[in-house]
Amino acid sequence: MTVYLKNIREEFYKNKNPKIAFGQKAYMKNKFEFLGITSPIRKEIQKPFLISKHLPPKDNLDKDLKALWQEQGREFQYFAQELFQKYKGQFEITDIVLMEYLIIHKSWWDTVDFLATNILGPYFIKFPEQREIYVKKWIASKNIWLQRSALLFQLKYKNEVDTILLSYSINSLLGSKEFFINKAIGWSLRQYGKFNPEWVVDFSKNTPLENLSRREALRIINKK
Repeated sequence: MTVYLKNIREEFYKNKNPKIAFGQKAYMKNKFEFLGITSPIRKEIQKPFLISKHLPPKDNLDKDLKALWQEQGREFQYFAQELFQKYKGQFEITDIVLMEYLIIHKSWWDTVDFLATNILGPYFIKFPEQREIYVKKWIASKNIWLQRSALLFQLKYKNEVDTILLSYSINSLLGSKEFFINKAIGWSLRQYGKFNPEWVVDFSKNTPLENLSRREALRIINKK
C-alpha cells in the first residue's frame, strides 16, 4: 500500500463512529461495512487528498482504486470514485476496463450511479466511438449494474443525449421486473424530459414501459 493510501486510511479510521456505522449499514440493507463517517466529515477529511498537486500519478490509478475497492469500509469506495473523477481530463481509452471492474465489484446504487454519471459520462464524451460497443455489451451482459450504467451514463448530457442509443437500451430491457432497471429507465427519461419533453412524452406513449418507468419518466412533465 502506498503512503498516499496509508494516510487516507489512517485519517478515516481516526474518525470512525460505530454508532453511526450501524445506521449506515442498516440503510444500505447490511450489504457493506461502514466506518461511520458522515458525508460532510468524509469530504472534509479527504479534501487535501484530492488537491491536484497531491494526487498520485495516473499510472498508479488502477492499482490504487482497486486497493481502495478492497477496503471494508464503504467510505473508501466513496473516496475512490471521487479520486477517479479527478483524472477525467486524463482519461485514456483503456480506462473503460477499470470502470467496468468498479461497476461489477461491490455493486450497489450508491457507487454505480456515481460511476455512471461522473466517470462513464465524461469518458464516453471523450471517446464516443466506445459508446455503442459497450452499451450493447452491457445490455446483453445480464448484469443489472452494467445495464443500469448503460441507461444512466447520459444523465448529465442535457440536450446532447444520444436518443437512438437511449431508445435501444430501454427497448432492449423492456419487460424486466428488476426494480433498479425500471427505475433507471424512468430516471433517464425524466432527466431528458427537462430538455426535450415532447420526445419523452412521445416515446412514453409509444413504448410499453413498466408502470414504475412511465411514472418516473412523466413525473415532472405531468406536474407542469
